[in-house]
Amino acid sequence: MARVFSSGGPQDTNLGSEEMRKDKFLIDCGSDQECVLGGIVALGKFDALHTGHRELVIQAAKAGTPFLLSFVGIAEVLGWESRPPIVAQCDRKRVLSSWAPYCGNEVPLEYQVQFSIVRHLTPRQFVEKLSKELKVSGVVAGENYRFGYKASGDASELVRLCREYGLAAFIVSPVMDKNQRSYNGAYRSINSSDKGQVSSTRVRHALALGDVDYVAELLGRKHRLVLSLDKQFCSQKRILVPRSCMLNQPPKDGAYYNCTVLVDDKLIGPASVVIDTENINIELDDESLEAQDIILDHQFIGIEFG
Repeated sequence: MARVFSSGGPQDTNLGSEEMRKDKFLIDCGSDQECVLGGIVALGKFDALHTGHRELVIQAAKAGTPFLLSFVGIAEVLGWESRPPIVAQCDRKRVLSSWAPYCGNEVPLEYQVQFSIVRHLTPRQFVEKLSKELKVSGVVAGENYRFGYKASGDASELVRLCREYGLAAFIVSPVMDKNQRSYNGAYRSINSSDKGQVSSTRVRHALALGDVDYVAELLGRKHRLVLSLDKQFCSQKRILVPRSCMLNQPPKDGAYYNCTVLVDDKLIGPASVVIDTENINIELDDESLEAQDIILDHQFIGIEFG
């Protein structure tokens, strides 16, 4: 259940610095920066597009036209270890399209914010950007949301600032992982901030364990590994693709049965998959299919697990 805070007060605060105008806030929007004009923006990293993220977008859709503002480039700026995304970039629109039934049959659109552009903004400057430059009507964030320079702002400050700038603010409770899996009889804490909520970190942990059914519970859908078809070897029912062609995080090395293969989003059929240190080995179950014919003139092959 979301707690709703809103205000219709005048938006009469001036921009603090001309420096805020220099760089595009939305890196995949035009120069007018009006892609989210009048909309309700969900704020976050949205790496996994899991059920918790979906809940934020559902709330945005209830309040108006839903958008996601995804912060990208955080690892590079903060010096974190580079990791493959959980959802391939080319697959994100498909996932968001699948959320339309939860959002009044409206497909939420996603725009990216380069973290390096906003990292030095104070909480006030950040909300001022949303109000004055992007002209949104409101924001949605989780209870644990932090923003502003050195994450100095929290959800309560977001609500206060939004009220000051005449924006609606919706703070959504985290979606809890009600079916937490135990391993050898013990439940594992993912990190110090883990309180049992669905999170991208929890999804990565489940993938590293190879528990694809658990991953599906967290995501609200089957995990799809996407491979570019730049280099591959085919023989009858078998497709061998090197790991270098992976566009997102796979489950841990091992054999997976009851998988589904897709080529450029077109359903091909069931398959067994073996992931090892060098390759992804796909063996089609349907005897009538020829691997070479399936992938001819296509860009991507997808594997759904479970």
